[in-house]
Amino acid sequence: MQFSRILKKWTSTSLVLRILCGLVIGAALGLLFPKWTAIGILGQVFVSALKAIAPVLVAVLVTAAIAKAKGGLGPRFRTVITLYLCTTLLSAILAVSASFLFPVTLKLQGAAAAAGDAATGPTSLADVFTKLLTDMVMNPVAALANANYIGILFWAIVVGLAFKLLAGEQTIRTISDFASVISRVVEWIIQFAPFGILGLVFSSVSSNGLDIFVDYGKLLALLVGCMLLTALVTNPLISFLMLRRNPYPLLWRCLRVSGLNAFFTRSSAANIPINMELCRNLELDEDFYSVSIPLGSTINMNGAAVTITVLTLAVAHTIGLEVSLASAIFLSIIATLGACGSSGVAGGSLLLVPMACSFFGISNDIAMQAVAVGFIIGVVQDSVETALNSSSDAFFTATAEYFDRKRTARRERLDN
Repeated sequence: MQFSRILKKWTSTSLVLRILCGLVIGAALGLLFPKWTAIGILGQVFVSALKAIAPVLVAVLVTAAIAKAKGGLGPRFRTVITLYLCTTLLSAILAVSASFLFPVTLKLQGAAAAAGDAATGPTSLADVFTKLLTDMVMNPVAALANANYIGILFWAIVVGLAFKLLAGEQTIRTISDFASVISRVVEWIIQFAPFGILGLVFSSVSSNGLDIFVDYGKLLALLVGCMLLTALVTNPLISFLMLRRNPYPLLWRCLRVSGLNAFFTRSSAANIPINMELCRNLELDEDFYSVSIPLGSTINMNGAAVTITVLTLAVAHTIGLEVSLASAIFLSIIATLGACGSSGVAGGSLLLVPMACSFFGISNDIAMQAVAVGFIIGVVQDSVETALNSSSDAFFTATAEYFDRKRTARRERLDN
């Protein structure tokens, strides 16, 4: 009975607050008792748990998403879906460019050994396609066991399409339920993140001192900078090109009403009612936004694409891997596809970093260390990412409807 009360108290306390406590305690212990190496085991266990569940998570999420996808969308829905996907891709491309201009490296265990394999990364378009096709057709069980995310994605899409074509509604619902079950397991693992962060920060501080936070600060600055550029430059530019009018009054309203709330709740799904009310106040068509807003919380993931891309390239720079233009383009596409599947999963964008890293032949052990770093800075990163994702749901829903109204009015003028 006492244990259940303690557990309830633990889960009801803000995860951000718990992670901050773990970070501070881990740093203090690393400075005061650097020889207590057993504390670092907490971080190793946390990373191992994430490493074990991530391949299964990707497989079931993609399979379920493909199986339950619906068709028959009208022009407005096609417009808003195009906006969601194109701006997510542009966010990934922006993050690639910024990562090349301001390369960030991390202190990762085994990075020196991994640097010896840097030459194995794809350097030409032919190498890219060869590696892509080889990884795609790996035995699906082996792909899961070896965390070959390209193979996992390929087989998940194939199986998802087969379910969509042949399975009954009840079977598809079962697959969707299984995806929800795996997502819940991830949530349970994330509840132990404060202990994992404590162990990881202890290991980093005891080995490198407080200088490690300089690296974290640079990485966080790059991530937040890319997200702010997306929110304040790229997205309004797309809206302006479509509507030919100043997009910033609409943007400020979306950021103030939706983005601010999402920053503190850190949940796109929880922010859906706020976005629905915002669309109602903007006098948009309820039949449209009642679908586009929930859809956006699933596939409109600009911030997630930035996170996946920046962390992947940070790992590549750390091990000295030369990233070609062709590889960078494919990374942007992979980050876009991966970001669309990260919704509703605690730490979803971070858990898809190994998928992108695997494209460059970076081992799962190295990639998961970058995921752990992501959880350390996630107190700020995840809040900004969610604010960008959720506010742009409302922003692009309004843009798509205004564009449709403009197109309809032009058609009526031509008819008259």
